[in-house]
Amino acid sequence: MLSNNHFYSFLKKSFTTRSSKIGVIGLGYVGLPLLIRFVEEGYKTIGFDIDEEKIAKLNIGNSYIKHIPGKKIKGILKKSFIGTSDWMQISEVDVIIMCLPTPLKNDNVPNLQYILETLLMIKPYLKKGQLLVLESTTYPGTTEEELVPFAEQCGFNIGENFFIGYSPEREDPGNQNFTTRNIPKVVSGHTKVCLDVVKTLYDTIVDTIIPVTSTKIAEMTKILENVHRAVNIGLVNELKIIADKMNIDIYEVIDAASTKPFGFTPYYPGPGLGGHCIPIDPFYLSWKAKQFGVEARFIELAGFVNTAMPKWVIGKLDEALDKKSKSLKTARILVLGLAYKKNIDDTRESPSLELINILLERGAEVDYYDPYINEIPKTRKYNFFLKSVTLTPKKIASYDGIILATDHDEFEYDIIGKNGKLIVDTRGRFRRDHNVIRA
Repeated sequence: MLSNNHFYSFLKKSFTTRSSKIGVIGLGYVGLPLLIRFVEEGYKTIGFDIDEEKIAKLNIGNSYIKHIPGKKIKGILKKSFIGTSDWMQISEVDVIIMCLPTPLKNDNVPNLQYILETLLMIKPYLKKGQLLVLESTTYPGTTEEELVPFAEQCGFNIGENFFIGYSPEREDPGNQNFTTRNIPKVVSGHTKVCLDVVKTLYDTIVDTIIPVTSTKIAEMTKILENVHRAVNIGLVNELKIIADKMNIDIYEVIDAASTKPFGFTPYYPGPGLGGHCIPIDPFYLSWKAKQFGVEARFIELAGFVNTAMPKWVIGKLDEALDKKSKSLKTARILVLGLAYKKNIDDTRESPSLELINILLERGAEVDYYDPYINEIPKTRKYNFFLKSVTLTPKKIASYDGIILATDHDEFEYDIIGKNGKLIVDTRGRFRRDHNVIRA
């Protein structure tokens, strides 16, 4: 038996009986699906967020995430869910799960602002016997270096009267095949007792649990998953440029290579990286590596290649317009797709935003169309005041150039291809034709 501690025993029993109350902080693309999963398994839940508009929508049964239908929100309201921005209610929960953004500062230094500020806000309401789990992607050592000292300064003994764990999120918004329930869940704890508590909790909502021996390993696991993608996408983006110079269709090359039944995994080029994880998380490891005297050159090179993609795409557009004796400065350009990947409404770190930014800086008149996003949200870097246009064949034909940035399945590719004067295709969705440029 790991412990005779009554706090430990109480938590374990409360998970198996579903008598514990779960608090999820951060109700975005990670936190909201996680909270819904707890409700589905019979837990009472409280969702915390500083965005009052989100809380108001949830509490009347509305969703603000495209792939999570309103009927699902109404369903959890009928069971046992409360949305709030009142931190006092932290004292009412047995489990606190933090699903907060971890962006970068301008110099690619990790920004733990949201985690650290939240810890300070919940500090007065913490109590003995609670479990605190971080799900945000971050550099190896964050749990040990930030959460553990914080809890100890609050007077808790970790593993005895307070429990701390780390379990990296693995959400894939819009993916119909993999959900919070069937994606294997990596879990860790600051002590063996903490790990057992964390594992017991997630065992009740996830089919497969992968326990690891330290929070550092769990943190590094998530970073590895994202570095793996970032590096391979950087590689294929670089190959795209080489293939373009050689007049080779990189998409046909990838399709052919994908027929090999072993030793090859297809990755596809694009206009740059998007989403909260892949463009950001590798730099978390790179920054941490420098503290140990190591330069993560491979990772940083991939980041450089991927970050340069929007400029390369605009360069291809500029070159194509020049051949038509048209200047980008006087051109009307349509950007197709604002989300960072197809069939979702998530614009976080979307390369489409940088494409629009470059076009505007170059003096072009810019519109965008995205059936999932009616208006460009304000971000830390951009504030465009643009709304999605309505597309008709006549409207499509009015643009000097069209950039396919996000290949939503909902787009009418035949109509766009037939009426577009010049299409810069960054996703390989259009067949190569007189008016199509691969970029």
